[in-house]
Amino acid sequence: MNRKTLIASSVAAAMAVPAAVQASDLNFDFYGSARVQVESVRPDNREHLDSYTGVRDAYSNIGFNADYPLMEGLTLIGQLELPLDLANKAVQDPWDQEQDVRVAQIGVQGEMGTLLYGQMWMPYYNAIAAPVDMFSTYYSGFATYTAFRQGDTVSYYSPDMSGLSFAFAWSEDNGDNDDNRVQLTGSYNFGDTTLAIGMDELNGNDNTRIVGVSAAHAIGNLYLAGKFERISSDDDATDGNNAVNVYAGYTLGKNTFKLMVAEVENYGESIVHVGVDHQFNPSLTFFAEYYFEQETAAITEKRGGRQQPYDSSEGTLGDVRGGQVFAAGVRFDF
Repeated sequence: MNRKTLIASSVAAAMAVPAAVQASDLNFDFYGSARVQVESVRPDNREHLDSYTGVRDAYSNIGFNADYPLMEGLTLIGQLELPLDLANKAVQDPWDQEQDVRVAQIGVQGEMGTLLYGQMWMPYYNAIAAPVDMFSTYYSGFATYTAFRQGDTVSYYSPDMSGLSFAFAWSEDNGDNDDNRVQLTGSYNFGDTTLAIGMDELNGNDNTRIVGVSAAHAIGNLYLAGKFERISSDDDATDGNNAVNVYAGYTLGKNTFKLMVAEVENYGESIVHVGVDHQFNPSLTFFAEYYFEQETAAITEKRGGRQQPYDSSEGTLGDVRGGQVFAAGVRFDF
């Protein structure tokens, strides 16, 4: 049994134990999201990867949240979420196609905060990258140095203390060279503004660390956000690399217009992302986006992902050297 299956089984078993004791106190919330896009991809360097038009999944998923009151002020919580790559008809993440579990976590929540174990969204992503990760297509979220989710992780989120909160995570073997990964974040919310600072310590032979700050502010229907990340490392190729993102979104009726401009050194370089979402009803959203990257970060072969370079016999995916994408799709939440 591999680690991902073990984590998923542990969540299910842990939530089943109290169910046998008193099923009426055990709450389940099932959910899912089907997200599919049609895209036209035009790489800059077409010697290795031709332009194409095709269908791609945009992070469809299905799962459940569960909770069980252990005592007054303390609740057992769990979540299991699976990726559904509808375009490839597989249970896998459309980018990391070796990943067949998105979230599988178990923990406790109370007045002292939340303690979790398993595979989960990481605190650094939540505090630093998420404020500018607002698009609907497959190409959302690439303009950052950090990882979205990791397994074999223990995390702690503090309660809100007059707008101030912090989080910590220790992730086994998920840093550089299979070293342990450590994250620490702090956030402060006042009114419609949130400020955050975070550290993502990858360790490894090069002692790599990502430090980031973010800010988000809402003014009526206008949402503004930005982040800055910097890598420090003993590796001269990555030491001092910066990622800067500026995002703006405006909601007018059922439509939300989005724009992000980013500069991510050695991972996309200059990036422009523009889009619009149309909220047809609470469950159904139509979206259309344009994505441009100067160097390769997200663009890959048709229905491919991180694990599928275009032609391993001729080079690496980086030889594609960026390009542009036009995409339109639909999202149905249930």
